[in-house]
Amino acid sequence: MEIPVYLFTGFLEAGKTKFIKETMQDENFNDQSRKYLIIQCEEGEEEIEAGELPGNVSLCTFENEEDLVADRLAARAKRADADVVVVEYNGMWSLDKFYNSLPEGFMVYQEIFIADSTTILSYNANMRQLVVDKLTSAEMVVFNRTEGGTDKEALHKLVRGVSRKANICYEDVNGEIEFDTIEDPLPYDLEAPVIEIKDEDFAIFYRDMSEELEKYKGKTLKFKGIVALDSSLPSGTYAIGRHIMTCCEADIAYRGVVAKGHGKLKLKTRDWVIVEGKLNEEYSPLYQGKGPVLSVTHIEPAERPNPEVATF
Repeated sequence: MEIPVYLFTGFLEAGKTKFIKETMQDENFNDQSRKYLIIQCEEGEEEIEAGELPGNVSLCTFENEEDLVADRLAARAKRADADVVVVEYNGMWSLDKFYNSLPEGFMVYQEIFIADSTTILSYNANMRQLVVDKLTSAEMVVFNRTEGGTDKEALHKLVRGVSRKANICYEDVNGEIEFDTIEDPLPYDLEAPVIEIKDEDFAIFYRDMSEELEKYKGKTLKFKGIVALDSSLPSGTYAIGRHIMTCCEADIAYRGVVAKGHGKLKLKTRDWVIVEGKLNEEYSPLYQGKGPVLSVTHIEPAERPNPEVATF
């Protein structure tokens, strides 16, 4: 049997507990027809008392990260006879730990990041890797405790520096909700005959292209990248891309697209080149399925950019 999981992430005192209590008391979410299990992975100043919960809601806690294993999660859900699981996750724990601990049949239906608008920028400045960890897969980001002087532009940029997919909303101190309407223009023209990607914009381009490949299909692109040869690719085919850093040196990874065609230029792995060509979606063994493939019409050697690693 499939068990839906609603995952609430965020840091201590961000307002996760209050949000979950309100959600469980909302008839649109909890119509009393199913049994719910709330799993708390941290305890802040606000607590959930048994008497505050409807009769169809059970509560349990996991105080230690090492206790979060599939067998124990499954046992708690079975004990509660839960149809739905709601998780209040510890902001200091890696989300990989949670996803790798999910029992068979547990499916995350929604992941929501709750943030205190008065403290999240400080968290980002001091614990960037943990913030990125929570924002990367969040489908909704809720910035609460906003006031008239809240810099929503800065909060918006914080999210968009990691994810262009997440919906964003702001909840003021009176509980009024405002959805984010700030536009995110790309730093290049998608309607240009040749879309030129500047060195400093490669990370933004790659993320946007990965998330919304459809709007890049059939477009002619020009960008600088580093060559990577791979034995799984046919002759004349290679990868072209950049090393991208999302939040810190530990997460630097090579990200590129498959390219075919290099004229008379003899390529070696780690060569820097400028390529121009038309992008489409095709099968490639490198993807083990379909993915972006650049049909190169022009290629030339290039100087390495400064800095070499692309960032947001």
